Amino acid sequence: MDQSPSPAAPLTVTVAERLLERVPGYVLGLIAVERMDVEDTVPAVDSLLTEAEDALHAAALGKAEVSALPSIAAWREAYRAVDVNPNRYPCAAESLLRRVAKGDRLPRINTAVDLCNGVSLAARLPVASCDIGDLDGELTVRPADGHEVYLPLGAPDAPEHPGTGEVIYADDRGRAHSRRWNWRQGDVIRTERGPRRLVFTVEAVHDGGADAVAAALGRIGEVLDTLGVGHDKPVVLDRTTRSAALFTAGVPQTAR
Repeated sequence: MDQSPSPAAPLTVTVAERLLERVPGYVLGLIAVERMDVEDTVPAVDSLLTEAEDALHAAALGKAEVSALPSIAAWREAYRAVDVNPNRYPCAAESLLRRVAKGDRLPRINTAVDLCNGVSLAARLPVASCDIGDLDGELTVRPADGHEVYLPLGAPDAPEHPGTGEVIYADDRGRAHSRRWNWRQGDVIRTERGPRRLVFTVEAVHDGGADAVAAALGRIGEVLDTLGVGHDKPVVLDRTTRSAALFTAGVPQTAR
């Protein structure tokens, strides 16, 4: 089912100041896609993901070596700064890297998810595709107040409540769309096949993270161009620019 809202509906994404006070180096990159016909993986995306898997296999990294990668080590410190144990709840990128470093191949899901996985493996950063067809208004990365409702990925009939202070992606309807920052994505914003209104996210917390996020956003944009998918210019949020309005006729409006 196509759940895409009217093209006139913007979405404002904000990083809460409370979060940046605890993790001042946090950088969030965004690419808004008004419509993408998500399908089975196409050769260009499969090749990108395969190359990233091959490179990681060749590196032969053990679990400890994955955790010590600069971008991952910084995420582990960021998780500790917001009272999350990274050994129990590794960030999305660390989980993905560990799985492939063991010699595994990732299952091919669809063009959007596989694109994110390929870029995430190569960049060593959390990268996600978010179907925001059921969202409008605001999406904020912030500590939870304990009342938000999270629908687990693949199990929307078993709602959860993130703990007070847990970092989540929250909308203005009291819903959480992630658990423990980017450890798990929620069911509402999962990307499935069909026509979708998407936001691609790239996150970093390490020194040099802004450049790494920009490079990853550029790679996503290149692949979208190859696929003939229209998209807005990338937006980057950080301590200087904490908020931006997406889907505004191709010209993102930022607010400090």
